[in-house]
Amino acid sequence: MHNNFKINSWREFQTELKKKSRKKRSVVKYGKAAGIVAALFFIFYVTGIGGIDFFNPGPQKENSRADACSTDSTPEADNTDRLFTNQDLQTLSAAQSFINIRKKTLTVKYNNSMVEVETSLDMPLQTYILSQLEHLKTLTRGKPQRIGIVAMDPRSGAILAMAGFDLSDPCKNTCVVGNYPAASIFKIVTAAAAIEQCGYTPHTPLYFNGGKYTLYKRQISEKKNRYTNKVSFSKAFADSINPVFGKIGSLYLGGDVLKQYADSFGFNNTVLTDFSFDTGRVVITDKSYQWAEVGCGFNKTTTISPLFAAMVTSTIVNSGTRTIPWIVRQIKDPQGNLIYQKQTSTTPRAVQEKTAHTLMKLMNETIQTGTASKSFRGFKRDTTLSRLTLGGKTGSLYNRSHTVKYDWFTGFGREKNGDRQIAVAVIVGHRKYIGTRACRYGRMIFKQYFKKYFASQKNHGAQRG
Repeated sequence: MHNNFKINSWREFQTELKKKSRKKRSVVKYGKAAGIVAALFFIFYVTGIGGIDFFNPGPQKENSRADACSTDSTPEADNTDRLFTNQDLQTLSAAQSFINIRKKTLTVKYNNSMVEVETSLDMPLQTYILSQLEHLKTLTRGKPQRIGIVAMDPRSGAILAMAGFDLSDPCKNTCVVGNYPAASIFKIVTAAAAIEQCGYTPHTPLYFNGGKYTLYKRQISEKKNRYTNKVSFSKAFADSINPVFGKIGSLYLGGDVLKQYADSFGFNNTVLTDFSFDTGRVVITDKSYQWAEVGCGFNKTTTISPLFAAMVTSTIVNSGTRTIPWIVRQIKDPQGNLIYQKQTSTTPRAVQEKTAHTLMKLMNETIQTGTASKSFRGFKRDTTLSRLTLGGKTGSLYNRSHTVKYDWFTGFGREKNGDRQIAVAVIVGHRKYIGTRACRYGRMIFKQYFKKYFASQKNHGAQRG
């Protein structure tokens, strides 16, 4: 199990980029010098122009060709200090929050200069989401207090869309703030630990007493009676049954294992990428009932950001290898010179590949028969969604003052007959009246993204034909 989440890939990649730049300049520089030497040799030695013996030169004027070379070499001066480091990217992103962007390429002021930043955004998808948010703001009933929506490529980590708003703070990037209660989204982590540590499969029988969505201390016990309910592990996940996951956390895993797997997914860690965002925070005490609260997400101390929720889902879709989100594809200076380009990064594994595949099955059950089934009703008959493998996890919990109900959806859509895929995370902070639920936004995003993609593939095929 890899628990060290602080990855130094950005510094390593930029160092490598600098080395390549120096090497390229050296080749050009010494190539030019060799050419000049050859030319001088031919002119002065072979032809004898000027009467100079090239191998035994006499006194020469101070204003010689050497000075001209010095002048000509100015454009070849070392520019490696202009290459962006991870700290530079963090500084740039602080000035540009990357929320609700309407253009793929941005002009941003950096160090008293304007640089051109090309993002990873899928603009048709970004524009579609922004139009939905603009409509939300016009509502008088059902308008949320805040909302954050993130879509990313699970394989590369490229952010495809990032949009949202907070009525109390118009400048806030609601997608990167990590003070939202994780609620049942944490069941993904607990399920991963149960699969690897307890050998659970989707068909493992589990038992609970009382309500599905309560968590009383009396429910955290092994006792069985005629009121005991029996469910499969898959059904417990799909229906988000609190006492089942509370028992798993408290009785079968314990605090140390819960912390180990939380760290593995990236909780309580800083992700080194091209902009700052909150990951997740989980507190583990020495109380067994607190382990139950953490295991099922029935607490307000475990928090995450929407971007981190998308990252967790992407890790699962990426066969258990952690996916690091990024948004800056390249940066050019005012002269059009490339001063930064995204490098391919390698990341540690969070869970085993087999575990990730099992989690995808559990998330698929959530879409088909579980807590997200109402929002995804009829997806098998939809011309776009029927061509996808879908999965998700829901969660909901009020804030401490009970004025906002946070409603979560994080999930994935994967092409059945291809390799195109997308991970989505949505947080909606409902006020007094519940409006459009997070699951519904998830469905809308899957359909919009793949409808556009399938159309482009069809047109491309027609052009080739």
